[in-house]
Amino acid sequence: MGEEIVLVISDQPGAGILEKAERAGIPWVVEKGGRDLCERILAHLEGVDLICLAGFMRLVKEPLLSAFSDRILNIHPSLLPKYPGLRAWEQAIVGGATESGCTVHYVDAGMDTGKVILQAHVPVLPNDTPESLHARIQVEEHRIYPLAVRKCLSIIANGE
Repeated sequence: MGEEIVLVISDQPGAGILEKAERAGIPWVVEKGGRDLCERILAHLEGVDLICLAGFMRLVKEPLLSAFSDRILNIHPSLLPKYPGLRAWEQAIVGGATESGCTVHYVDAGMDTGKVILQAHVPVLPNDTPESLHARIQVEEHRIYPLAVRKCLSIIANGE
């Protein structure tokens, strides 16, 4: 078990990650939505230790949840449990928050309700726009997601 990316799956044929995977020599596949999306995704995951979601704007369902219990991670642009769901950075500004951030969490059947693994805090500045806040949150997302992945792979390797 290592930190090797073995497959990229996207539900968006034009997603930038597919081009990055291609350049890096990482296999990729596109699985468009539908009622059986999680079954189709699961069919590609033999030998995979950890699933890392980014930009997957759907609830993960069975049988994927059971097959990868406590082995599916998501990154969310807020300090969960505050501002779950879409466009959390806008929710923070509209809600008058003085602090926002990002959360890496385990995926469960709910929307952004899984156990928190890591969080990073980002101040909401008086002159922030949704775009400027989102940009600062993304810097922190890129910093903490790899840390969370390493932490979870270590837990899996040690059988915890």
